[in-house]
Amino acid sequence: MQPTTQMSWYKEPWPWLLMAGPAGVVVAGILTLWLALAHDDGLVADDYYKQGLAINRTIARDAQAQALGMDAHISFRAGGVSVALRGDAPEALTLSLVHPTRAGQDHLVRLQRAGDGRYEGAFEVPSQGTWHVELADAAGRWRLVGDWSLAKGADTSLSAGVRRP
Repeated sequence: MQPTTQMSWYKEPWPWLLMAGPAGVVVAGILTLWLALAHDDGLVADDYYKQGLAINRTIARDAQAQALGMDAHISFRAGGVSVALRGDAPEALTLSLVHPTRAGQDHLVRLQRAGDGRYEGAFEVPSQGTWHVELADAAGRWRLVGDWSLAKGADTSLSAGVRRP
């Protein structure tokens, strides 16, 4: 009978195989911690209570737009945006494009009257995505809301009391 030679533990595959599972979990935990600390969660509002209290003012702005019979057609093009507005014609408008999940991709465009119910503003159209759109007068008396997706085209229409996808 031949004598068996005993190998060192680190030369055996079984200890390494048994340590691979816990080591993988530690690496995944560190990666998860880094992701949580490095990336902002845009879905959570810091002032959710104040936003809840402000909902009545928002509803009143929507009702005012409906009472005025407001509607708008928005055309996005390279380098700018054009709005054809029917209804109250203030001197300036604000157009907010809010990304559903990433606050860093939100846009606020100031529009100036270009004549005959048309408004113009500078805006670089993003390459892709879907946004919540809000068109309001500069004084904040009324607003029109809707959704806009680049996949569906460069134009969208907003009507008071109607939210179109």
